[in-house]
Amino acid sequence: MEQNQRFLLEKPVFPLLVSMAVPVMLSMLINSLYNVVDSIWVSRLGTDAITAVSLAFPLQNIIMALGVGLGVGVSSLISMSLGAGNRNKADHLASAGLSLALIHCLLFIALGIFITRPFLGMFTDNPQIFEWACSYTFIVLCLSSGQVLQMYMEKLFQGVGRMKTTMFLMASGCLINIVLDPILIFGWFGAPAMGVSGAAVATVIGQFGALLLYILVYLKTNLGVSIRPRLMNLNRELIRSIYSIAIPSSLLLAMPSLLTGILNGILTTFGSVYVAAFGLYFKLQTFVNLPCNGLLQGMRPIIGYNYGAERHDRVRSTIRCSLGLVTVVTLTGTIASIFFPGPILRIFDADPELMQYGTEALRMIGPSFLISSVAFIAAGVFEALGQGRPSLIISLLRQLVIIVPLGWILSRFMGPAGIWISFPIAELIAAVIAWKMMGKIYADHPENTH
Repeated sequence: MEQNQRFLLEKPVFPLLVSMAVPVMLSMLINSLYNVVDSIWVSRLGTDAITAVSLAFPLQNIIMALGVGLGVGVSSLISMSLGAGNRNKADHLASAGLSLALIHCLLFIALGIFITRPFLGMFTDNPQIFEWACSYTFIVLCLSSGQVLQMYMEKLFQGVGRMKTTMFLMASGCLINIVLDPILIFGWFGAPAMGVSGAAVATVIGQFGALLLYILVYLKTNLGVSIRPRLMNLNRELIRSIYSIAIPSSLLLAMPSLLTGILNGILTTFGSVYVAAFGLYFKLQTFVNLPCNGLLQGMRPIIGYNYGAERHDRVRSTIRCSLGLVTVVTLTGTIASIFFPGPILRIFDADPELMQYGTEALRMIGPSFLISSVAFIAAGVFEALGQGRPSLIISLLRQLVIIVPLGWILSRFMGPAGIWISFPIAELIAAVIAWKMMGKIYADHPENTH
């Protein structure tokens, strides 16, 4: 068994989980800060510039979702292989995963060349916004190889428990981007003023910069898993095992955008203020989900490694600790939504009308935060165990299958309140099903100690 990963098997579960999750949370916080700073600089070019960059988001989100999904699929299987002491299989997974990442890079180049203009043309007829959006999107898609390969390396490092390393490397890429943004957008220090295109170039340079740092660290350290050219061959079984996890993970990231679009379409029939209220809920949800997602990413390699080593006692302990920590976070979100909606809405300068309907929305949706804890952890556990289908079922139940038809039906009788109440109902149904699905893991693998 690899000595580099022994701590995943030996360190007490609670401090191990915290030490794995906190660096990821900080990484995600840094990334969020970068997004805010990026938007601030672009906004100085005017509303049209912000609109142009915003139009590129769906295509950027596809890259991010597929990249993270592939990384999660490979890293989960690597964790289990290393836990089982099968280093050769882990190396094969890492090498083949890189082949798939390179194929993704080629697909995104084609997407940038052939899809950019037709896609963006569907959302604006303003010539200036269209040209700015095309120039920005063309750059970030056709040069997305840095992002795709960086995300792959990030998940590879996280799969062997190197969370602090990924935190520093991700932060480095973000800082490069933040520094270059004003220089390339406005032409500081003698650089050409590239406007919106400068923001795209800064983003790409930051991504490639982070990728270069990952490669340097990989070459200089014993990661515990190796990428070998002779093992980069692909076969049907390997592709199936990776994408059985990658596809559900990618859909999990993409579904909120789809859900938002569908529900916004329903809410617009009642008035734009309800769309705005829903948007503010999603801002709060993002804030609550940030630490939860960090915990999930810290949990996966612990569960995968110990499952591979047949330490089911530690798998159970990790699940219990993760559920407890996520519950603390989601309970905080529920309390804030129900008892303090006013202060939350005032942060976003809500006018009296938005304050009234936003308060109603937050109080009715609020319980869904707490209820979501079980399904949230369950989906992550199944991903860590290489079981993509149960994870996909849980995620679909939470974010699409129940909410959309239930919200539409209830809104016919209750107005927008029918949309709001569908969230906790959907989370409750998903939680019950997820709990039963999790029970099978416990039944199949009785408690054991070593």
